Amino acid sequence: MLAEIIRNTNEFISSVPKSKRKEYGQFFTSETTARFMANKFSFDLQHESIQLLDAGAGTGILTAAVIDRIFELGYTGHVHVTCYENDPKVLPVLNRNLNLLSETFDLSFDLKNENYITSQLFGENILLTDDAEKYDYIIGNPPYKKIAKDAREALSMKEVCHGAPNLYFLFWAMGIFNLKPDGELVYIVPRSWTSGAYFKKFREFLFRHSVITDIHLFESRDKVFDGESVLQETVIIKIKKIRKTPGTIKITTSSDSNFADVRDFLAPYNTVVSSNKLVYLITSPDDAAVLDRVNRLSSTLPQSHLKMKTGLIVDFRTTEVLRDKMEAGAFPLLYSQHIKDGKVIWPIGKEGEVIKTDRMSYLQPNGNFLMVKRFTSKEEKRRLQCGIFLQKHYEQFEYISTQNKINFIECDSPCLTYGLFVILNSTLYDNYYRILNGSTQVNSTEINLMPMPERHVIEEMGRELMHKELSVNNCNTIIDRWIK
Repeated sequence: MLAEIIRNTNEFISSVPKSKRKEYGQFFTSETTARFMANKFSFDLQHESIQLLDAGAGTGILTAAVIDRIFELGYTGHVHVTCYENDPKVLPVLNRNLNLLSETFDLSFDLKNENYITSQLFGENILLTDDAEKYDYIIGNPPYKKIAKDAREALSMKEVCHGAPNLYFLFWAMGIFNLKPDGELVYIVPRSWTSGAYFKKFREFLFRHSVITDIHLFESRDKVFDGESVLQETVIIKIKKIRKTPGTIKITTSSDSNFADVRDFLAPYNTVVSSNKLVYLITSPDDAAVLDRVNRLSSTLPQSHLKMKTGLIVDFRTTEVLRDKMEAGAFPLLYSQHIKDGKVIWPIGKEGEVIKTDRMSYLQPNGNFLMVKRFTSKEEKRRLQCGIFLQKHYEQFEYISTQNKINFIECDSPCLTYGLFVILNSTLYDNYYRILNGSTQVNSTEINLMPMPERHVIEEMGRELMHKELSVNNCNTIIDRWIK
């Protein structure tokens, strides 16, 4: 049955250009992924009837996998399926596949050709009523598509939105809303929701009403959606609509969506879900040990009157103030290219590395800074790449400026600058940040939330590094003495 539905799906995919499917954020689930997701549910086979929801159902692959699994386990009751889909091109395929299922199993279905988000009322007060549809199990591969902050979907779910949201987490939040108590939801989603201010409201809603029980991680980014050329890192998440926090979360990993080499372990719940509601996607007990070691620290950069900020200048928008060579009344403009071997080296003969302007918003007082590249490539060994900038080496300048592809931390002493370098240049913190954020962008908000040693400890570590080689090994040796 599932194989026939897969054939129908492949015929649809081959008949509709990728550009058209992208309008709906459609990336179709493979058969192996659908079966893996269906196997994540803990079905209560004693229920006389089961209510199943597949929002953004596409061609119904996920629904078919769940139905196949339920009856394979020996379920003898009735299943009612609700599918939402508003793409007119895929509706005939979905309807055909649902009829195939109903001819084989004790199953009825509703096919709702409407917007899953805007067709329902959403809110904390509504959550307490019995007016909304409620389901025992929800499965989904929600549309991955960014929408405007004033889009109808965003305005109807203000409680979980910040800025211009992505449809996938609105579908997820609405799914939590639609779950019955003790109900389960399994979604395949990007990993971007795990951290950052952008998803903070959503994470707060998620953990106010449910808990994570399972997480599956893929080692390969480009082999999850067959033939779709999706490079977004993707995870499979199972949540349960209960308030009691479990002791552990089951973590599984595989190389790709063939699931031929699945590995699993149990991670402490509080290690994966931090007290400030960040989610750490760990892949091994070694990752858990990194988190435990760092998360025991009680301070943060802002608590030590330090704060990572993003560079001031968007160079392509301010070309009128940029210069290639030094001239009277001009100042250094620092780019990520100036970060070399642990130091900030200026000038290097780069175009636009000088700024001349009277606008004080384009300048910052010269001082001691730790500079950090905002962007690195996925293939680079390190995510956190830092350079020390000391005021004494550039005393002739009252001001400097920073391009917005670097982050910086202003320090009131060289030893503090060196101490921060020890921390962010260490393997421990590079691994920690990679667990926290799977993207290649270093986010200042996340760095400011990371646990850090107390300020006096940072200074002591800096004194140890001064006059030594700015190597990772030296930083690791110092870190190991101070952070056990």
